[in-house]
Amino acid sequence: MTDWAPGPALAAYHAGVTVVCELAARFTDDSWAMPTPCAEWRAADLAGHLRCVADDFHEYLDDAPSSRLARLMATGADPDSLARKLARQNAAELAALAEGAGPEHIAAFAASARAYARRIMPVWDLPHHRYRDTVVTVGGMVGAACVEWHVHAWDLARALGKDYSPANPDLLVAGWQAGMPQLPLGLAVAVATCGAPAVGRGGHETVVVAGGGGGGPEPAGGAAWRALLRASGRLA
Repeated sequence: MTDWAPGPALAAYHAGVTVVCELAARFTDDSWAMPTPCAEWRAADLAGHLRCVADDFHEYLDDAPSSRLARLMATGADPDSLARKLARQNAAELAALAEGAGPEHIAAFAASARAYARRIMPVWDLPHHRYRDTVVTVGGMVGAACVEWHVHAWDLARALGKDYSPANPDLLVAGWQAGMPQLPLGLAVAVATCGAPAVGRGGHETVVVAGGGGGGPEPAGGAAWRALLRASGRLA
């Protein structure tokens, strides 16, 4: 089993931020209006969502272990209920976001996400929140953020007609398990925060980013990566 340790974890985290920025740079003014695998979200909306989520992680850390996320998780609600509540939160935050272009949102996301990473090491092992009998540490929450960046990189790649696979999906699986005990891998959640029908690779170009914490590139469609895409509602 791959460990979720600070060195490789933060490398994978930064790789996720980097690939989001690299993919965003491929969009034109027109292609920011393209649909993404996230239902009802254009690429520009997804960029705004990334900006909101990065800011949310700062808020959760500021208020840990009594943040609004901690209060929600402390209810011990079932995964479907939590997914619905988080989906409503995501929609409300995106609606309240000041109007901006995709590149503006991505620049703000990158600055916020990188600032978050700089805060982590001194508090890595401190409790962030609890879900039922599991305490999620600050380091575990970095795992949740890391997976968020990489799966949204996949969304952006699909909007461009490309495919994306991280360099070390097994490490991302460890991050998922450390940060999201409410969503065990393999559990079918009826309402995902970002769902999509199953899609085949077809002739899509594969984009692989290095720096995911070691190991060779995993081909798009590898078992660990596909498990994460299924768990996040992107593949059936």
